[in-house]
Amino acid sequence: MINESIPFKQINISVITISDTRNKDTDKSGAYLIKAIKEKKHSCEDYEIISDDPNNIIKTIKEKSLNKNIDVIITTGGTGLTGRDNTVHSVKSIAEIEIPGFGELFRQLSYQKIGTSTIQSLASAFLVNKKYVFCLPGSVSAVRDAWNDILFYQLDIRHKPCNFIELIPRLDE
Repeated sequence: MINESIPFKQINISVITISDTRNKDTDKSGAYLIKAIKEKKHSCEDYEIISDDPNNIIKTIKEKSLNKNIDVIITTGGTGLTGRDNTVHSVKSIAEIEIPGFGELFRQLSYQKIGTSTIQSLASAFLVNKKYVFCLPGSVSAVRDAWNDILFYQLDIRHKPCNFIELIPRLDE
């Protein structure tokens, strides 16, 4: 539930599409995220498409997680089971904390739409250098579900009883 009596707090979100086949003209998932983020009144000035290469993923996530102008990182792509799906394993290798509830909830919601096929998704969330990193699948439908049903609320300080944004100042404790 959103408590409208609490002032909205804009955050800066970086969107990273991880794909060997997409470019800015064909990246519908990244485009959807940018539009949804801006409609929510958050900032999304940092958008990039990178190859699904573990070293590149690790380097990019490290750099963005150390950027003081970025509060949250959302990736799309590379969360499947094939040999070219490197996002989750790469991010996990540099994370301080995994947030298992995100992936669990995502798959629960996804099950309602695609049934047991959802078990093929490694969608996950982590803390890297005290920054939230959400690893979403590459399909627009999956990105839409993750944004509309989870991140829309958890990235809003007005969401009660709790949300990810109110925890940001305490992540260094």
